[in-house]
Amino acid sequence: MITKLLVANRGEIALRVMRTAREMDVATVAVFSDPDADAPFVAAADEAVRLPGSTPAETYLRGDLVIAAALATGAQAVHPGYGFLSENAGFARDCAAAGLVFVGPTPEAIESMGSKTAAKELMATAGVPVLPGVVVGEDLAGLREQAATIGYPVLVKAAFGGGGRGMRIVAGPAELLPAVEGARREATSAFGDGTVFLERYVERPRHVEVQVVGDTHGTVVHLFERECSIQRRYQKVLEESPSPAVDDALRAQLGKAAVAAAETIGYVGAGTVEFVLAPDGDFFFLEVNTRLQVEHPVTELVTGLDLVRLQLQVAEGLPLPPEVLDARVTGHAIEARLNAEDVPAGYLPVTGTVHRFAVPDLPGIRVDTGVADGSVVGVHYDSMLAKVIAHGATRDEACRRLARALAETRVHGIITNRDLLVAVLREEEFRAGEIDTGYLDRHPELVAPPVDDDVVALHAAAAALAGQASRRAGAAVQRTVPSGWRNVPSADQVTVFGSGDGQLAVRYRLTRDGVRVAVGDRRLDVDAVVATPGQVQLTVAGVRRTLAVHRVGEEVFVDGPGGSTTFTEAPRFPVPGTQAGEGSLLAPMPGTVVRVAVAEGDRVTAGATVLVLEAMKMEHVVAAPTDGVVSELRAAAGETVDTGAVLAVVTPTEEDQ
Repeated sequence: MITKLLVANRGEIALRVMRTAREMDVATVAVFSDPDADAPFVAAADEAVRLPGSTPAETYLRGDLVIAAALATGAQAVHPGYGFLSENAGFARDCAAAGLVFVGPTPEAIESMGSKTAAKELMATAGVPVLPGVVVGEDLAGLREQAATIGYPVLVKAAFGGGGRGMRIVAGPAELLPAVEGARREATSAFGDGTVFLERYVERPRHVEVQVVGDTHGTVVHLFERECSIQRRYQKVLEESPSPAVDDALRAQLGKAAVAAAETIGYVGAGTVEFVLAPDGDFFFLEVNTRLQVEHPVTELVTGLDLVRLQLQVAEGLPLPPEVLDARVTGHAIEARLNAEDVPAGYLPVTGTVHRFAVPDLPGIRVDTGVADGSVVGVHYDSMLAKVIAHGATRDEACRRLARALAETRVHGIITNRDLLVAVLREEEFRAGEIDTGYLDRHPELVAPPVDDDVVALHAAAAALAGQASRRAGAAVQRTVPSGWRNVPSADQVTVFGSGDGQLAVRYRLTRDGVRVAVGDRRLDVDAVVATPGQVQLTVAGVRRTLAVHRVGEEVFVDGPGGSTTFTEAPRFPVPGTQAGEGSLLAPMPGTVVRVAVAEGDRVTAGATVLVLEAMKMEHVVAAPTDGVVSELRAAAGETVDTGAVLAVVTPTEEDQ
């Protein structure tokens, strides 16, 4: 029996495992890096052990340190979660050698799925449908002929790893060799192995996967399918169960193939068999994920089962219980991955402090998260903040519930993909179930929606009036004077906000007849205002709206029926020399300067690379905004910078005017 469990992961993953462990009266041990010292998952554990360092390579990927922590605390088992060491056969073996139970499949099962090419060959012998393909050798002569036998378009894929790295779609022979060479370089950099293979590319495919569970007594069952077709850069965004494209007959076929795949490798524990589903209903094996998946909650909600509980029971040697053998699907569940990323900027990961995180407590909503008010999203780890999952009697009900929960979610201090998620859930094609992996490419309007100037104006007015109420509430004298009163009645009060790439001036005046408000050139027909520092009730043109206002320093966050807006209030009396001037290059996110491409005095053209920042394992080029001369260079390679820091200044000369 397992009485103490070390969770070799972080964030929402660790909290998810700990929740079930606590219900089973299993004590938990957390391991944590230095940036995670104050994270919620560390506080939730019964015991915690520091892994000195910040990067995954120094901490969560150090199997020796994880095992030492387990032994030091008396844990009998290690749960790897998903990611990091979860699919590391060597780590699983090291756990066994140390006398620890690895909560997952056998090392042999993990190894058998480590290479996509070897896995395909193994599945083909087991009768599981696979896509035609060929491994690319060192000699590329004759490769075009081999690709022709598969048929264009073909997909170039890395044999090891995943996440879309080392992957290229090739439409014709002319593109083949450059795509292979590029994929090899990327695969070598990401996974340490440049082996790639060609595979038939299914046009407008769906990504459908099947949850499997096996015990140590030889029983393997499937727990139905999940639809994971809404993706960006081959990374999942929304997942659901059951799939809107799968009927009972196809479900039986998918389940049979998934069980055959799991039985072939002697699978034990919870795993996922992934398939590509063609428009004609044919399906083909992609891979086996030998671990629990991020999207496992949708399966839990439609089956009523706890997959982590099953993992622990199987690890204790127990057979699968009757409720697993007789599982049924009830209703529909959809999961959204709420990420810290700038969608219009190309899904650029962002960092910062989460000043407020709140998902409304609505019927049928589950939230798995590792962040709370005050959490810091750093550059070292994944950008996912939370998984918000909805369960309903029907797919339409689940969509509606999830859209409403996300629309009312408040995440202050950091940019997220929340608006994209809500837009997808409310879009007609998605609601009809007409989706595939190219869905987001076909809907650019969801990725970069137009700015609603009316909403921005209303929110700016609310931010200004809440600020005025806050200043009035803090006044120490003349409390009997009406709020907003001025001894020059013809003069407006003015608050200037930074919004997007520009500024908005809010002018307002409290008179005997009410309030006059103008935002930029737009005058609002305000009938009534009730303002406190945290909430403003505005009646405009006869329509009353209540907006929540949250201020942190100079940042103001406004939430209302039209969405959420973030403003930065400009100082009323700025200190000379403290503001970034024209031509300043500001850091778009916290990160490390990995390269400086210029020196002071160099002449540059608009768009030329000045510096390169790295954050969350991605590089971001900071380019010259205009032709000119680098008059100031304030950052050096290796230096860590915060969002908004002035990195350099490019000054146009007379010849550039």
